[in-house]
Amino acid sequence: MTALLQVSDLSVSFHTSRGSARAVNGVSFDIDAGETLAILGESGSGKSVTAQAIMGLLPRHSSSVDTGTVVFKGEDVLQMPRKQARQLAGRDIGMVFQDPLSSLNPVYTVGAQISEAARRRFGAGKAQAHQLAVDMLHRVGIPHPKQRVKDYPHQFSGGMRQRVMIAIALANNPELLIADEPTTALDVTVQAQIFDLLAELQAETNMAMILITHDLGVAAGVADRAVVMYNGKTVETGTIRELYDDSAHPYTAGLLMSIPNEHDPSQTLVPIPGTPPDIWDARTGCAFAPRCRFAQDICTTDQPALVPTADGSRTHHAACHFAKELQYT
Repeated sequence: MTALLQVSDLSVSFHTSRGSARAVNGVSFDIDAGETLAILGESGSGKSVTAQAIMGLLPRHSSSVDTGTVVFKGEDVLQMPRKQARQLAGRDIGMVFQDPLSSLNPVYTVGAQISEAARRRFGAGKAQAHQLAVDMLHRVGIPHPKQRVKDYPHQFSGGMRQRVMIAIALANNPELLIADEPTTALDVTVQAQIFDLLAELQAETNMAMILITHDLGVAAGVADRAVVMYNGKTVETGTIRELYDDSAHPYTAGLLMSIPNEHDPSQTLVPIPGTPPDIWDARTGCAFAPRCRFAQDICTTDQPALVPTADGSRTHHAACHFAKELQYT
């Protein structure tokens, strides 16, 4: 069966006064209908740029897709005319952005912003679009939707604004939803409510979801599979259980060791030393080598390929010279 979305060898560069820098380098993954795929990594790893490429939101004057394809339902999004790609992104692929306060327009009511999708995509009349906005607010769990549809973004709490963003993204019943850090700055209780809502809506429609996050704890409770990115490249892929129980890349293991253990609150957190490399740093070898306590000479000279891991799984791969020999957790 053909995957709903297939991303193959995607590379993206940004062009600035300092020169060109590769922000995403040869990333590949796919996702099926009804599945949740997490893209994990620290800030600057290329997660959001990958999502923007899928959505056709990269700034054309300062960026370029150097290689790769993004095939959605058999069509390469990157080869589509800009108008067709924008229609696809609004109709079949929805996106929930990281900061709802800056993403929502402060001078329009939330109802107007939700109903705009129906009016632009389906040619719905004003009354029909208004009713859709009320229905969507109810669907995402906002109390008194008939009254609140007339309110402005600043009149909602952070969690409620994120629900409004979800309502806008789902107004056209997309087959794929990309959620870019959808619960950043929300407390853990509201985070849980947002992800419960997404899971419920996903079950209703068999929608696929790509979750972009740096929070491995969140991904563990939501995703089926994960792609771990570092310095614009994929360093490990596999099912959630494979990555959490048998990490084959020291970066993934480091991310896991730096988050609290709910089963053992006394466990000491172990941060990853150093900082991610500058994207202008044309380093040879493994980009993670300067921060890796397992690094050997080969790691500084030869770039590792994404290869099967020691557990022999067909889904579990890591870009580490020792992926077939070592497990880090």
